[in-house]
Amino acid sequence: MVQVITTEYDGCGKCLVGVRRLSRMKDASNSPEKQENHVLSATEAIGGHVIAWADDWEVSGATDPLTRPGLGPWLRGEAGPYSGIVGAAVDRIGRNQRDVLNTAYTIHESQRLLVTYGHDGPWNLDDPADEMRLSMESFGAQMELRAIQKRNRDETKRARAAGQPKQKNRYGYRFVRLVPNGKVDHVEIDPVAAEIIRNVAERILQDENGKVTLHTEAARLNREGVLSPADYRSVMYGRKPKGTLWNAKTLNRLLTEEASLGYLMHEDRPVIGKDGHPVRLAAPLWDRATRDALISKTKPKQKGARAQKGTYMLTGLSFCGNCGQRLYILGRVNQYSAYGCTARVRGIPSSKDCKPGPVMSVLELNKRVEEWFLVRYGSGQLMRREFDPGTGYAARIAEIEADRKRLRSDRSAGLYDSDDDAEWYRQEYGRMSREIAELKNLPDRPPGMCMVPTGKTVADEWHAAHDDAARRELLSGFDIRVTLFATSAERRFQVTGANIHQQIM
Repeated sequence: MVQVITTEYDGCGKCLVGVRRLSRMKDASNSPEKQENHVLSATEAIGGHVIAWADDWEVSGATDPLTRPGLGPWLRGEAGPYSGIVGAAVDRIGRNQRDVLNTAYTIHESQRLLVTYGHDGPWNLDDPADEMRLSMESFGAQMELRAIQKRNRDETKRARAAGQPKQKNRYGYRFVRLVPNGKVDHVEIDPVAAEIIRNVAERILQDENGKVTLHTEAARLNREGVLSPADYRSVMYGRKPKGTLWNAKTLNRLLTEEASLGYLMHEDRPVIGKDGHPVRLAAPLWDRATRDALISKTKPKQKGARAQKGTYMLTGLSFCGNCGQRLYILGRVNQYSAYGCTARVRGIPSSKDCKPGPVMSVLELNKRVEEWFLVRYGSGQLMRREFDPGTGYAARIAEIEADRKRLRSDRSAGLYDSDDDAEWYRQEYGRMSREIAELKNLPDRPPGMCMVPTGKTVADEWHAAHDDAARRELLSGFDIRVTLFATSAERRFQVTGANIHQQIM
């Protein structure tokens, strides 16, 4: 967004903050340029000048002006001195009558100016006529807001009944429009986002030692600069990303909600179609068996060590040769950092005799462990644990049984009492029962993990790793444990790992 040139605050009494707001950037009737021209015209009409712009893009008119990111700090007195605010219209201040009047009286009581385009001069709330006009214009803005909200609710109900998407697209999917800004024609998998979230799902399912979690994956995505779902959507629609970050809650929702199966959702539940089954908008990101496995895998763990989210290669893998406690990073975060034992200093009773505590620079110990690891494992063929969803018959049976149970509940509630509805109910119930019987007669292969060759050596994977955190993950897969001894000991360090035949071919 190109910012208009402003002038400095000079205390002239007409140093105004320009207020612009849009619920959606594509709202051409109140475009930023049009609002800008109106604000400048209203400012010029009273002989004032604009010292700053309080822009709130993608902000609903129902939002209290005090809490808006652009205007709020000025109203709360947190953004510096100013003489008042100037807006393109009353509804740009807000669409809730109470909020507009509260804002107006807050400005009036602080002896500042409230100016809007189309009104002759600043609003004077001491004048009954002006006060009544402002009240009426804010009431009109609120009535328009209520009409907009009702249209949106009605359109949402219509779209849901017709099995059409509404609101925002889910991460991993994209809306396809035949004309720009037209209606959504259909939904399809977004190859870029789908690859990212499928990779997260695969890494979590492959993990067997608790080192790959929702939290570590969120940290990894943030380190690699992967756009968060909100920022990715903004970029898709031509807007600037806001710099929001991935977090465990977002990942858990994306991995476990039924929307990942391509269903039309309402209030976090699939919309049920006329055939008694969930309405499917697009192909699933993974099957139901995989989703069930993800739900199980991402459940909160009550026991076990916390997975590491840092970037050091040997964090959580290196231990003291004197007392057995985990090593920590000493010194500044640069080439002078070192792994060292701080257990005695931290007052751990079992480490009271840990003197001298072993210390070695991060670069040196990383280099030595890397050399040992590549000599022992580097030439081997890397195997990958892969989740096999099986035939999926059992998951499909469970899904149909859930749909059938829902039908029975609806029938018990009296939804299919008419003759036509009763006949449809019998047909659908019978069809579901026959499909269940057919699936039960098929040989089922349950889901589980299997080992598959990657076509890469361990050394290939090591050198392809983008940072030390990725290398630490590879070390963890081979159960690497590094023990560091003091300089006076016979040996400086020791590295142990898993049996090579259990990990590679």
